[in-house]
Amino acid sequence: MSTPLRILGIETSCDETASAVVLRDEQGGGRILGDVVLSQLEEHSAYGGVVPEIAARAHVEALDTLIEEALLRAGVTLKDIDAIAATSGPGLIGGLIVGLMTGKAIARATGRPLYAINHLEGHALTARLTDGLPFPYLMLLVSGGHTQLVLVRDVGDYERWGTTIDDALGEAFDKTAKLLGLPYPGGPAVERAARAGNPQRFDFPRPLVGDARLDFSFSGLKTAVRQAAQSLEPVTDEDVADICASFQRAISRTLNDRIGRGLKRFKADHPAVDGPALVVAGGVAANQTLRATLQGLCDEHGFRFVAPPLQLCTDNAAMIAWAGAERMAAGLPADSLDVAPRSRWPLDAQAQAVIGSGRRGAKA
Repeated sequence: MSTPLRILGIETSCDETASAVVLRDEQGGGRILGDVVLSQLEEHSAYGGVVPEIAARAHVEALDTLIEEALLRAGVTLKDIDAIAATSGPGLIGGLIVGLMTGKAIARATGRPLYAINHLEGHALTARLTDGLPFPYLMLLVSGGHTQLVLVRDVGDYERWGTTIDDALGEAFDKTAKLLGLPYPGGPAVERAARAGNPQRFDFPRPLVGDARLDFSFSGLKTAVRQAAQSLEPVTDEDVADICASFQRAISRTLNDRIGRGLKRFKADHPAVDGPALVVAGGVAANQTLRATLQGLCDEHGFRFVAPPLQLCTDNAAMIAWAGAERMAAGLPADSLDVAPRSRWPLDAQAQAVIGSGRRGAKA
Protein backbone atom coordinates (compact mmCIF):
# COMPACT_ATOMS: atom_id res chain seq x y z
CA MET A 1 0.00 0.00 0.00
CA SER A 2 1.56 3.29 -1.14
CA THR A 3 -0.92 5.82 0.22
CA PRO A 4 -0.40 7.67 3.51
CA LEU A 5 -2.14 6.11 6.49
CA ARG A 6 -3.39 7.76 9.68
CA ILE A 7 -3.99 5.25 12.44
CA LEU A 8 -5.57 5.74 15.85
CA GLY A 9 -3.92 3.59 18.51
CA ILE A 10 -5.23 2.45 21.90
CA GLU A 11 -3.10 0.83 24.63
CA THR A 12 -4.52 -0.49 27.94
CA SER A 13 -2.59 -3.71 28.57
CA CYS A 14 -1.31 -2.88 32.05
CA ASP A 15 -1.08 0.31 34.13
CA GLU A 16 -0.80 3.01 31.46
CA THR A 17 -3.81 4.32 29.58
CA ALA A 18 -2.69 5.65 26.22
CA SER A 19 -3.92 6.84 22.84
CA ALA A 20 -2.03 8.12 19.82
CA VAL A 21 -2.38 9.04 16.17
CA VAL A 22 0.47 8.00 13.87
CA LEU A 23 1.09 8.78 10.21
CA ARG A 24 2.78 6.30 7.85
CA ASP A 25 3.74 8.09 4.64
CA GLU A 26 3.97 6.77 1.09
CA GLN A 27 7.64 5.87 1.49
CA GLY A 28 7.05 3.92 4.71
CA GLY A 29 8.34 6.65 7.02
CA GLY A 30 6.54 7.28 10.29
CA ARG A 31 5.56 10.31 12.33
CA ILE A 32 3.70 10.61 15.62
CA LEU A 33 0.98 13.23 15.21
CA GLY A 34 -0.51 13.03 18.69
CA ASP A 35 0.49 10.93 21.69
CA VAL A 36 -1.02 10.86 25.19
CA VAL A 37 -0.09 8.54 28.08
CA LEU A 38 -1.68 8.59 31.53
CA SER A 39 0.28 6.70 34.18
CA GLN A 40 -1.47 4.94 37.06
CA LEU A 41 1.64 4.95 39.25
CA GLU A 42 -0.01 6.75 42.17
CA GLU A 43 -2.99 4.38 42.20
CA HIS A 44 -0.75 1.30 42.51
CA SER A 45 2.26 2.53 44.48
CA ALA A 46 0.67 1.84 47.87
CA TYR A 47 0.34 -1.85 46.92
CA GLY A 48 3.90 -2.29 45.62
CA GLY A 49 2.63 -3.52 42.25
CA VAL A 50 -0.19 -3.34 39.74
CA VAL A 51 -3.66 -4.27 41.01
CA PRO A 52 -5.62 -5.52 37.96
CA GLU A 53 -9.05 -4.36 39.15
CA ILE A 54 -7.81 -0.85 39.91
CA ALA A 55 -6.05 -0.70 36.55
CA ALA A 56 -9.18 -1.71 34.61
CA ARG A 57 -11.36 0.88 36.37
CA ALA A 58 -8.79 3.60 35.72
CA HIS A 59 -8.75 2.72 32.01
CA VAL A 60 -12.54 3.03 31.86
CA GLU A 61 -12.47 6.45 33.51
CA ALA A 62 -9.71 7.94 31.34
CA LEU A 63 -9.69 6.34 27.91
CA ASP A 64 -12.39 8.38 26.12
CA THR A 65 -10.77 11.64 27.22
CA LEU A 66 -7.32 10.48 26.13
CA ILE A 67 -8.58 9.50 22.67
CA GLU A 68 -10.12 12.93 22.25
CA GLU A 69 -6.87 14.56 23.37
CA ALA A 70 -4.77 12.47 20.96
CA LEU A 71 -7.02 13.44 18.04
CA LEU A 72 -6.88 17.11 19.11
CA ARG A 73 -3.08 17.10 19.31
CA ALA A 74 -2.90 15.45 15.90
CA GLY A 75 -5.21 18.03 14.40
CA VAL A 76 -7.54 15.40 12.97
CA THR A 77 -11.00 13.96 13.57
CA LEU A 78 -12.20 10.38 13.38
CA LYS A 79 -13.21 11.06 9.77
CA ASP A 80 -9.52 11.47 8.92
CA ILE A 81 -8.52 8.15 10.50
CA ASP A 82 -7.90 5.18 8.17
CA ALA A 83 -7.99 2.41 10.80
CA ILE A 84 -8.16 1.69 14.52
CA ALA A 85 -5.43 -0.30 16.26
CA ALA A 86 -6.03 -1.55 19.80
CA THR A 87 -3.89 -3.77 21.99
CA SER A 88 -5.51 -7.20 22.20
CA GLY A 89 -2.85 -8.95 24.29
CA PRO A 90 -0.84 -10.03 26.09
CA GLY A 91 -1.64 -8.26 29.34
CA LEU A 92 -4.14 -7.91 32.15
CA ILE A 93 -7.44 -9.17 30.80
CA GLY A 94 -9.58 -6.44 32.39
CA GLY A 95 -7.54 -3.66 30.83
CA LEU A 96 -7.40 -5.41 27.47
CA ILE A 97 -11.19 -5.68 27.42
CA VAL A 98 -11.56 -1.93 28.04
CA GLY A 99 -9.23 -0.90 25.22
CA LEU A 100 -10.31 -3.50 22.68
CA MET A 101 -14.03 -2.88 23.24
CA THR A 102 -13.46 0.85 22.82
CA GLY A 103 -11.58 0.19 19.59
CA LYS A 104 -14.38 -2.04 18.35
CA ALA A 105 -17.00 0.63 19.12
CA ILE A 106 -15.08 3.30 17.21
CA ALA A 107 -14.47 0.95 14.28
CA ARG A 108 -18.16 0.04 14.14
CA ALA A 109 -19.30 3.66 14.39
CA THR A 110 -16.89 4.97 11.75
CA GLY A 111 -16.80 1.98 9.41
CA ARG A 112 -13.00 1.87 9.69
CA PRO A 113 -11.09 -1.44 9.90
CA LEU A 114 -9.90 -2.71 13.28
CA TYR A 115 -6.47 -4.19 13.91
CA ALA A 116 -6.17 -6.18 17.14
CA ILE A 117 -2.48 -5.73 17.94
CA ASN A 118 -0.09 -7.94 19.84
CA HIS A 119 1.55 -5.60 22.36
CA LEU A 120 4.89 -7.33 21.74
CA GLU A 121 4.63 -6.62 18.02
CA GLY A 122 4.27 -2.95 18.90
CA HIS A 123 7.62 -3.13 20.68
CA ALA A 124 9.15 -5.15 17.84
CA LEU A 125 8.27 -2.59 15.17
CA THR A 126 8.92 0.66 17.07
CA ALA A 127 12.46 0.95 15.68
CA ARG A 128 10.98 1.20 12.20
CA LEU A 129 8.87 4.15 13.34
CA THR A 130 11.75 5.97 15.05
CA ASP A 131 14.75 4.90 12.95
CA GLY A 132 13.34 3.50 9.68
CA LEU A 133 15.15 0.24 10.39
CA PRO A 134 15.02 -2.32 7.55
CA PHE A 135 14.30 -6.02 8.08
CA PRO A 136 15.69 -8.31 9.39
CA TYR A 137 17.06 -7.35 12.83
CA LEU A 138 17.34 -8.70 16.36
CA MET A 139 15.20 -7.42 19.22
CA LEU A 140 15.84 -7.79 22.94
CA LEU A 141 12.55 -7.26 24.76
CA VAL A 142 13.07 -6.62 28.47
CA SER A 143 10.04 -5.68 30.56
CA GLY A 144 8.12 -6.59 33.69
CA GLY A 145 6.50 -9.55 31.98
CA HIS A 146 8.91 -10.56 29.21
CA THR A 147 12.57 -11.18 28.53
CA GLN A 148 12.99 -12.39 24.98
CA LEU A 149 15.49 -12.34 22.14
CA VAL A 150 13.55 -12.27 18.87
CA LEU A 151 14.49 -12.32 15.21
CA VAL A 152 12.27 -9.77 13.43
CA ARG A 153 12.08 -10.90 9.81
CA ASP A 154 9.11 -8.86 8.61
CA VAL A 155 5.74 -7.54 9.71
CA GLY A 156 4.00 -10.50 11.32
CA ASP A 157 7.06 -12.76 10.93
CA TYR A 158 9.00 -13.36 14.16
CA GLU A 159 11.21 -16.11 15.51
CA ARG A 160 11.89 -16.31 19.22
CA TRP A 161 15.50 -17.29 19.86
CA GLY A 162 15.46 -17.04 23.64
CA THR A 163 13.10 -16.41 26.53
CA THR A 164 13.09 -16.49 30.31
CA ILE A 165 12.58 -19.86 31.98
CA ASP A 166 11.39 -18.23 35.23
CA ASP A 167 11.25 -14.54 36.16
CA ALA A 168 11.31 -11.76 33.59
CA LEU A 169 14.08 -9.22 34.10
CA GLY A 170 11.59 -6.54 35.14
CA GLU A 171 10.19 -8.92 37.76
CA ALA A 172 13.67 -9.46 39.14
CA PHE A 173 14.20 -5.70 39.48
CA ASP A 174 10.81 -5.17 41.14
CA LYS A 175 11.24 -8.06 43.57
CA THR A 176 14.77 -6.96 44.47
CA ALA A 177 13.53 -3.46 45.18
CA LYS A 178 10.69 -4.72 47.35
CA LEU A 179 13.05 -7.00 49.28
CA LEU A 180 15.37 -4.07 50.01
CA GLY A 181 12.56 -1.71 51.01
CA LEU A 182 12.90 0.48 47.90
CA PRO A 183 9.85 2.22 46.42
CA TYR A 184 7.73 1.07 43.49
CA PRO A 185 8.43 0.92 40.56
CA GLY A 186 11.45 -1.16 41.41
CA GLY A 187 13.58 -0.80 38.27
CA PRO A 188 14.30 2.94 38.56
CA ALA A 189 14.72 2.62 42.34
CA VAL A 190 17.36 -0.11 42.02
CA GLU A 191 19.19 1.88 39.33
CA ARG A 192 19.26 5.02 41.51
CA ALA A 193 20.55 3.10 44.55
CA ALA A 194 23.20 1.33 42.48
CA ARG A 195 24.86 4.61 41.49
CA ALA A 196 26.23 4.98 45.02
CA GLY A 197 27.17 1.31 45.42
CA ASN A 198 30.20 -0.92 45.01
CA PRO A 199 29.46 -3.45 42.23
CA GLN A 200 32.39 -5.63 43.33
CA ARG A 201 31.19 -6.26 46.88
CA PHE A 202 28.88 -9.22 46.12
CA ASP A 203 29.66 -11.92 43.58
CA PHE A 204 26.13 -12.78 42.57
CA PRO A 205 25.46 -15.71 40.17
CA ARG A 206 25.15 -15.19 36.43
CA PRO A 207 22.48 -17.72 35.40
CA LEU A 208 22.96 -19.73 32.19
CA VAL A 209 26.24 -18.01 31.32
CA GLY A 210 28.08 -20.38 29.00
CA ASP A 211 24.92 -22.28 28.02
CA ALA A 212 24.50 -22.86 24.29
CA ARG A 213 20.81 -21.94 24.51
CA LEU A 214 19.85 -18.28 24.30
CA ASP A 215 17.34 -18.44 27.17
CA PHE A 216 17.44 -16.39 30.36
CA SER A 217 16.98 -17.14 34.05
CA PHE A 218 16.81 -14.64 36.92
CA SER A 219 15.16 -16.59 39.75
CA GLY A 220 18.48 -17.81 41.19
CA LEU A 221 19.94 -14.31 41.09
CA LYS A 222 16.92 -12.98 42.96
CA THR A 223 17.37 -15.72 45.60
CA ALA A 224 21.05 -14.81 46.01
CA VAL A 225 20.09 -11.18 46.59
CA ARG A 226 17.61 -12.20 49.29
CA GLN A 227 20.19 -14.38 51.02
CA ALA A 228 22.77 -11.57 50.96
CA ALA A 229 20.29 -9.12 52.46
CA GLN A 230 19.23 -11.57 55.17
CA SER A 231 22.85 -12.22 56.14
CA LEU A 232 23.34 -8.50 56.78
CA GLU A 233 20.16 -7.66 58.66
CA PRO A 234 19.57 -4.94 59.51
CA VAL A 235 20.83 -3.64 56.18
CA THR A 236 22.26 -0.13 55.93
CA ASP A 237 21.90 2.33 53.07
CA GLU A 238 25.42 1.37 52.04
CA ASP A 239 24.46 -2.32 52.00
CA VAL A 240 21.43 -1.58 49.82
CA ALA A 241 23.51 0.44 47.37
CA ASP A 242 26.18 -2.27 47.16
CA ILE A 243 23.59 -5.02 46.65
CA CYS A 244 21.88 -3.04 43.89
CA ALA A 245 25.18 -2.28 42.15
CA SER A 246 26.29 -5.91 42.38
CA PHE A 247 22.87 -7.06 41.16
CA GLN A 248 23.11 -4.84 38.09
CA ARG A 249 26.66 -6.04 37.44
CA ALA A 250 25.51 -9.67 37.46
CA ILE A 251 22.71 -8.84 35.03
CA SER A 252 25.08 -6.95 32.74
CA ARG A 253 27.50 -9.88 32.65
CA THR A 254 24.61 -12.27 31.99
CA LEU A 255 23.32 -10.19 29.10
CA ASN A 256 26.84 -9.84 27.76
CA ASP A 257 26.98 -13.64 27.39
CA ARG A 258 23.41 -14.28 26.27
CA ILE A 259 23.15 -11.43 23.76
CA GLY A 260 26.73 -11.87 22.56
CA ARG A 261 25.86 -15.41 21.50
CA GLY A 262 22.74 -14.11 19.77
CA LEU A 263 24.71 -11.54 17.77
CA LYS A 264 27.10 -14.25 16.60
CA ARG A 265 24.19 -16.44 15.53
CA PHE A 266 22.59 -13.57 13.60
CA LYS A 267 25.79 -12.97 11.66
CA ALA A 268 26.13 -16.68 10.91
CA ASP A 269 22.50 -17.01 9.79
CA HIS A 270 22.32 -13.71 7.86
CA PRO A 271 25.78 -13.03 6.42
CA ALA A 272 24.37 -10.89 3.60
CA VAL A 273 22.79 -8.32 5.94
CA ASP A 274 24.76 -5.09 5.66
CA GLY A 275 24.86 -3.21 8.96
CA PRO A 276 23.05 -5.66 11.27
CA ALA A 277 21.12 -4.13 14.16
CA LEU A 278 20.09 -4.98 17.71
CA VAL A 279 16.97 -3.24 19.01
CA VAL A 280 16.22 -3.01 22.71
CA ALA A 281 12.61 -2.44 23.83
CA GLY A 282 10.48 -2.62 26.95
CA GLY A 283 10.50 -0.73 30.22
CA VAL A 284 13.80 -2.17 31.48
CA ALA A 285 15.44 -0.72 28.36
CA ALA A 286 15.46 2.61 30.22
CA ASN A 287 18.23 1.31 32.52
CA GLN A 288 21.40 3.15 31.54
CA THR A 289 23.78 0.47 32.86
CA LEU A 290 22.14 -2.18 30.70
CA ARG A 291 22.09 0.16 27.70
CA ALA A 292 25.82 0.74 28.09
CA THR A 293 26.39 -3.04 28.21
CA LEU A 294 24.41 -3.57 25.02
CA GLN A 295 26.07 -0.65 23.25
CA GLY A 296 29.48 -2.13 24.08
CA LEU A 297 28.41 -5.52 22.77
CA CYS A 298 27.16 -4.04 19.51
CA ASP A 299 30.39 -2.07 19.07
CA GLU A 300 32.38 -5.27 19.62
CA HIS A 301 30.40 -7.34 17.12
CA GLY A 302 29.83 -4.69 14.46
CA PHE A 303 26.12 -4.16 15.13
CA ARG A 304 24.11 -0.98 15.13
CA PHE A 305 22.50 -0.47 18.54
CA VAL A 306 18.99 0.98 18.32
CA ALA A 307 17.21 2.12 21.47
CA PRO A 308 14.00 4.07 20.83
CA PRO A 309 13.35 7.16 22.99
CA LEU A 310 12.58 6.21 26.58
CA GLN A 311 8.91 7.19 26.31
CA LEU A 312 8.53 4.69 23.47
CA CYS A 313 10.25 1.88 25.36
CA THR A 314 7.55 1.77 28.02
CA ASP A 315 3.87 1.09 27.24
CA ASN A 316 2.47 3.60 24.77
CA ALA A 317 -0.15 3.82 22.03
CA ALA A 318 2.13 5.20 19.32
CA MET A 319 3.75 1.78 18.90
CA ILE A 320 0.30 0.17 18.71
CA ALA A 321 -0.88 2.63 16.06
CA TRP A 322 2.36 2.08 14.12
CA ALA A 323 1.96 -1.70 14.25
CA GLY A 324 -1.53 -1.24 12.83
CA ALA A 325 -0.16 0.97 10.06
CA GLU A 326 2.54 -1.56 9.22
CA ARG A 327 0.04 -4.39 9.06
CA MET A 328 -2.34 -2.38 6.90
CA ALA A 329 0.45 -1.27 4.55
CA ALA A 330 1.64 -4.87 4.23
CA GLY A 331 -1.83 -5.93 3.12
CA LEU A 332 -2.49 -8.09 6.17
CA PRO A 333 -6.19 -8.54 6.89
CA ALA A 334 -8.01 -6.49 9.48
CA ASP A 335 -9.69 -8.26 12.40
CA SER A 336 -13.38 -8.97 12.78
CA LEU A 337 -15.32 -7.23 15.52
CA ASP A 338 -15.69 -10.50 17.43
CA VAL A 339 -11.94 -10.81 18.03
CA ALA A 340 -11.24 -11.65 21.67
CA PRO A 341 -8.53 -10.26 23.97
CA ARG A 342 -5.77 -12.67 25.01
CA SER A 343 -3.95 -12.41 28.31
CA ARG A 344 -1.21 -14.61 26.80
CA TRP A 345 -0.21 -14.20 23.19
CA PRO A 346 3.24 -15.38 22.03
CA LEU A 347 4.81 -13.24 19.33
CA ASP A 348 6.22 -16.39 17.76
CA ALA A 349 3.26 -18.76 17.58
CA GLN A 350 5.52 -21.66 16.58
CA ALA A 351 7.86 -21.39 19.57
CA GLN A 352 7.62 -24.12 22.18
CA ALA A 353 6.42 -22.98 25.57
CA VAL A 354 9.19 -22.86 28.16
CA ILE A 355 8.06 -24.03 31.58
CA GLY A 356 9.65 -22.21 34.46
CA SER A 357 9.48 -22.68 38.19
CA GLY A 358 7.20 -19.70 38.78
CA ARG A 359 3.46 -19.81 39.30
CA ARG A 360 2.86 -18.36 35.85
CA GLY A 361 4.10 -21.50 34.16
CA ALA A 362 4.79 -21.21 30.44
CA LYS A 363 6.19 -17.85 29.42
CA ALA A 364 4.81 -16.17 26.34
